[in-house]
Amino acid sequence: MRLLLIILSIVSAFSFQSCEHEEGPRIGVAVYDFQDSYISEIRNAITNCSEGDVPVTVVDAALKQQTQNEQIEQFIREGYDAIIVNSVDRTASGVIIEKCRQNNVPLVFFNREPVKDDMAKWDKVYYVGSKAEDSGRMAGELLAEFWRNHPEADRNGDGIMQFVVIKGETGHQDTELRTEYFIETLLGEGISLEKLHEDTALWSRERGYEVMSSFLSRSGDAIEAVFANNDDMALGAIEALQEAGYFTGGKYMPVVGIDGTPAGQAALANGRLLGTVFQDAENQGKAAYRIARDLAEGREPSSESIGYALVDGHYVWIPYYPMPGEGISGDMLDE
Repeated sequence: MRLLLIILSIVSAFSFQSCEHEEGPRIGVAVYDFQDSYISEIRNAITNCSEGDVPVTVVDAALKQQTQNEQIEQFIREGYDAIIVNSVDRTASGVIIEKCRQNNVPLVFFNREPVKDDMAKWDKVYYVGSKAEDSGRMAGELLAEFWRNHPEADRNGDGIMQFVVIKGETGHQDTELRTEYFIETLLGEGISLEKLHEDTALWSRERGYEVMSSFLSRSGDAIEAVFANNDDMALGAIEALQEAGYFTGGKYMPVVGIDGTPAGQAALANGRLLGTVFQDAENQGKAAYRIARDLAEGREPSSESIGYALVDGHYVWIPYYPMPGEGISGDMLDE
């Protein structure tokens, strides 16, 4: 009898391990920071897509690349079938790719694009994002239109737009390209520019407030326009400007952001944010998930299977579009 119980126990143990192994594919999702509003929208889109489909496990690196490397290694050890990554440091993507290549675990990066050489290291690496230069161009067009239509915005009457830039993360492709094409577009519109200040706020609303407060303490009303690389930083800048008396009593500051987050759209509606450029978080999340699902289930992704155009076989580009504000109330401008 005792021998029978031992045999049954061994059979049961093997059956459990077998069920564990055969429960189906799984996808790991490694995100650089849960506190980032826009990335949270993509994360929510990924988890929503996974309901009733290949399940996902989402982890937060909290801005630490070493933590993210360890999380990815854990996914590999636990036998995940594909991994979606939003890198803390895009220049570290090569290490992640090599680790996954050695273990044959396909990768889908989103929002933080690995360099081309790293992408070329393996044929099971994909990227989903948006063309950063397009967002910078559209942001510049929004501000250029305001400048042309509101000559009173040139407060000192010198024919030059004195502006400041609040940048995202140094070295991030969106930071550099958004800023470059924003300035290039304004110059192309025939607007003379003087950049008074530029500083990084690391995509953070709180840091955006701090940076804008510093700009105001140094240059005050000499500042005539603000460009922030994302909506969170733009909203932080708006908080600092409100404390300085802007947006009422004839005192207005044009602030342009990027992302079109829900909070950003609310600021468009109340006139505090001049404009933003919508970056489609839902479709970025859907595309990243669908590619990873195909890979996890052993299929090669195609434009037909994921519902998005695969460019060069490994890239999906989700378009931006401009979102102008709903107007500026009369008490904001000196006519």
